[in-house]
Amino acid sequence: MPAEGTAELAHVQQLFDRQKPHSAIYNFLLGDARVTSATKGTVKARLQLQKNHVNSRGGLHGAVSATLVNWVGGMAIASYDLREKTGVSTDIHVTYLSSAKEGDWIEVEGKANKVGGTLAFTTATIYKLDEQGQPGAVIATGSHSKYVKV
Repeated sequence: MPAEGTAELAHVQQLFDRQKPHSAIYNFLLGDARVTSATKGTVKARLQLQKNHVNSRGGLHGAVSATLVNWVGGMAIASYDLREKTGVSTDIHVTYLSSAKEGDWIEVEGKANKVGGTLAFTTATIYKLDEQGQPGAVIATGSHSKYVKV
């Protein structure tokens, strides 16, 4: 899927590229993630699940889902007004609805629902992609609040 060309997309991709070398967890879990679109306050990315993304039973690990909610929420905040700093987490909540396994493709969509001077509130949805590469079953949803006055 080709990436949508926007100023927000270029900004989010550059920010993520700068963050990865300084974050062992992003490198380990999201090193192969590809941002596919970004508009004001909304970011989408895709990732093919590898062995390091699944739990001992072969399903997407809950910690990976939480990391995705955290990361895509921050990227959505960055896309909102092209900021460099996406804040620090104050609250994160993940609801697990289904799963995916190694080799499956997923899409994560983050939305910055409100970005204020002190706090930002985001939501995220993680989808399993179907055979046509379209979002199918919802794997997890999440909400994430961040202190952005940093």
